[in-house]
Formats: sequence, C-alpha cells, structure tokens
Amino acid sequence: MRDYDEVTAFLGKWGPFQRLIFFLLSASIIPNGFNGMSVVFLAGTPEHHCRVPDTANLSSAWRNHSIPVRLQDGREVPQSCRRYRLATIVNFSALGLEPGRDVNLEQLEQEGCLDGWEFSQDIYMSTIVTEWSLVCEEDWKTPLTTSLFFVGVLLGSFVSGQLSDRFGRKTILFATMAVQTGFSFLQVFSINWEMFTVLFVIVGMGQISNYVVAFILGTEILGKSVRIIFSTLGVCIFYAFGYMLLPLFAYFIRDWRMLLLALTVPGVLCAALWWFIPESPRWLISQGRFQEAEVIIRRAAKTNGIIAPSTIFDSSELQDLSSKKQQSHSILDLIRTRNIRMITVMSIILWLTISVGYFGLSLDTPNLHGDVYLNCFLSAVVEVPAYVLAWLLLRHLPRRYSMATALFLGGSVLLFVQLVPPELYYLATVLVMVGKFGVTAAFSMVYVYTAELYPTVVRNMGVGVSSTASRLGSILSPYFVYLGAYDRFLPYILMGSLTILTAILTLFLPETFGTPLPDTIDQMLRVKGIKYRQTPSHTRMLKDGEESPTVLKSTSF
Repeated sequence: MRDYDEVTAFLGKWGPFQRLIFFLLSASIIPNGFNGMSVVFLAGTPEHHCRVPDTANLSSAWRNHSIPVRLQDGREVPQSCRRYRLATIVNFSALGLEPGRDVNLEQLEQEGCLDGWEFSQDIYMSTIVTEWSLVCEEDWKTPLTTSLFFVGVLLGSFVSGQLSDRFGRKTILFATMAVQTGFSFLQVFSINWEMFTVLFVIVGMGQISNYVVAFILGTEILGKSVRIIFSTLGVCIFYAFGYMLLPLFAYFIRDWRMLLLALTVPGVLCAALWWFIPESPRWLISQGRFQEAEVIIRRAAKTNGIIAPSTIFDSSELQDLSSKKQQSHSILDLIRTRNIRMITVMSIILWLTISVGYFGLSLDTPNLHGDVYLNCFLSAVVEVPAYVLAWLLLRHLPRRYSMATALFLGGSVLLFVQLVPPELYYLATVLVMVGKFGVTAAFSMVYVYTAELYPTVVRNMGVGVSSTASRLGSILSPYFVYLGAYDRFLPYILMGSLTILTAILTLFLPETFGTPLPDTIDQMLRVKGIKYRQTPSHTRMLKDGEESPTVLKSTSF
C-alpha cells in the first residue's frame, strides 16, 4: 500500500497550491503574536503615588511634600503606596508650619492610599492596572492575570488536538479563531478585573488551539520537504511578525480598551481565509470521506496546472487506509524503563526552564530602561534571526551541542546584567536581548530534538507531556518578573542560573543528529553517564540512505 505522500506525489513539492497553503496558514498565526503578548501593554503599571484630594486644605508646600520619597536608581522618587497622614499635615498646614524646616518629615506618621492613586500618563493613557487600581495591596492581581491567560493556553492545548481529530482541522481552526477574536472583543467591555480575567482565560484557550490546529493542518497538507520549513520557520517567523506589530499598535493607541479593540480586527479579517484553506485530505481519509479528499486533491492539481490521474485511490488502498490502526500505548510507557524515564524527566525540566526564560524575558520588557515600545519591538525582532539560526543548526550540527550553546549564551549574559553600571543601561538592554536570542533559539530547537529522542510508538505523548511542562513554565513566568519589584536583578539571576544548569543537563541527553528515528522503546539512544544492563542488540529499522519520517513540531507560544 502506498502512503499518502506517495499517492499525492504528482502534485509536486512547491507549486502554487503549496505556496498558498504555506503563506495563508502562516498568516493565520500573526494574531497569535500580538494576542499572546498584549498583556505587556494592557496590564502595564505606570509610575503612581497616593492621591491627595483637592478638597484637602493644604498649602502648596505641604501638598508638594505630602508623599514620602524613596531612593530608586540613585534618585528620589515618591513612594507608591504610602502618604503622610492627611489629618496631621492638614493640621500643620493650618498652623503655618513649613515641611522640612519646622517639621521633621522622617518622624511623621504615614498611612495607605485611602483616596486612591494618581497614575503617570507619560507612557500609558490607561491600562487595566490604572482602571481597577491593581497596585500596592492589589498588585498580585497583575501577574495572576497573565498566569491565568497561560492556564487557558494549557487547557486549550489539551482540547485542541482532540477537537480537531473529531470535527476536522479546518472547522476547529476557524472556530478557535472565532473564540480568540470574539472573546477579545468582549474583553473591551469588561466592567471589572474578574470579568476581564475570566475572558482572558478563554482567549488563551482559543489562541493556542488556533496555533496548534494551523500547525497540524499545514503539516498534513504540505509535502515532507516543505513541511519541515513550515514547522521550523514559517509559523515561528510569522508569529514573530505579529509580535513586532504589537508595540506599533500600542505606541499609537495608549488606551487599553481601544488597543484591545484594534488587536481584534486582524482576527476578523482572517475569516476570509475560510474560502482559500481546504480541509486536510489526510483527516478526511481517516474518517472514510474519500470522495471529499479526492475533490481537494484534484483542485490542488488544477491550481498547480497538473493533470491528476484518473484514479487517485484504488479500492484496496481505501480499505487499507480506513482500517489501519496503531498499537495502543499509554502515558505509563514514558516511565516504563530507566532510560525513557530519565529522558522524560530531563525533557520536562528542559522545556519548563526554557519556557520560563522565554516568557519571563518577553513579559519583562516594560521593566527595562529606555522606551518600553522600542524594547518590546527589539524583543520581537531578535526572534527572527534566532529562528533562522535554529533552523541552520538543526540542519548541519549535533543537537546536544547546539541546544547547550544556545542555552549557555542565553543564561550567561543574563547573569552579567547585574554587573552593568546604572548609567550604561543601553548595555544592559543589549545583554537582555542577547539572552532572549539564545533562549528563543533553544525554544525553537527543543521541539525537533524531543521528537527525535522518543520512539514512534510514544512520540506524540512524549512531546505532549514535555509541552505541558512548557505551559507550566509560562504560568510561572509572570511571578519571576514580579520578583523584580523587590530586587531589579533577581529575575535575571534566577532565569540565568536555571538556563545554565539546563544547558549542562542537555549535555547528558543522547545525540540524535544523523541517526534513524527509534521505532520502539528498546531502540532509544541511551542517556549519557548512566550504566545500563546488557541488552540484546537491535537491528536498524531503516536502510542506509532512507529518509526517516521525522515528526517535526514548531514552537507553541
């Protein structure tokens, strides 16, 4: 029996049909770039201090000295969450006493912001933080907002594959686009933080589901050679392109509701793709809908200017394709032997750490010195060469050393950030961007590397469990950024140290470059530095020179 790639080989590899699918599916990823990171601006926290009501009977001198000051980067700035007790300074003002001359300000009693806050509008006109006062005692809600978005991403990761297997790739692709766009639109009308956050969870579910299903649809329609480029460069670079658009939108639209409304428009435009993107013929065949699959294949041949054969599937092939079933395996197989158990644990640590580093650095851009919009744009731009480098490394160099080098680069420069003098903040920004470059390159490579480590019988489960660890890392990442409120360099120290330790761990993984993909658990390559019992040798499943059907995946952000 011929496989699907052989049946459709007459279509060619890179005709007008393949180019159309490649670019349209990649374009559908663009909204994911700015929806995934929009919280950087939607939940931005501007400088703020306690409000002193205009009705308070204070002299201009006391009004100017009503807020305690603190040292920040060598300069005095107003405290964010405390003010001098209003009743006391009103009394001093009525008596004609002068602050600093007649009254020692350091000995004055302080109180919280009982009348709310005044927020700077130098960067943001409004954010969810300024609208619902998510500062001081309520500042824990800001990282929780981001974490709950990634909880939605985690939930969407679980359901998207099952839904697309049941109802079809195309149907779920556009359904999840509608969920992402529709609930983003509803967020514009949020009346409180709770409503915004619940909707944000649903947006996260739609966002990752759209990404995953677009990826699956592309890999099933495109041929093997184009599939690799689509999964490692296509979706990643278009995601980065969407990420680059985010600071441009945010720069010109400083109000969070209008910004969010503007970010939903591209999702509405994606609805037009329905008439150009077909259903996956592979999925239709798996459902026994052979005639529909043949119509799509013949339409593709017409687009490519090729005359399709009179018979695409013969009756014996249809019977074999519809009855073909794989051997059943469970998630327990990922820990059944010592070797696969070690690889599973190491993969989970690897994915979790890389995810913390990637999302932590992406979400931390507002805290860097300099212009927040420029820093966010640079954080997006640096991803493009990182993806290109990752693709080149995967083609030509060993996996372990490529991954370890990228992680060492990312981790070490993050540790150097704390050594940069405050006046050289541009150098600190450059180091952070180099760190983002290394972590992003590693993030792009880890999908391919993990898929090559696991045998065919449990490959999808292995990548799925590792990807779940990545989601947990993204949920934790806002709290790494949150630690910067206590020590500016603590997030970089933690992320840098974890990344370097993970780079060392990567060196113990087996090398997969240039080796056939394992089909069974016994054929898996061994983890370095661990003694194993003697096992009978296994013959290689693929003949020399035969290309293995590598399962390649791209970064699910």
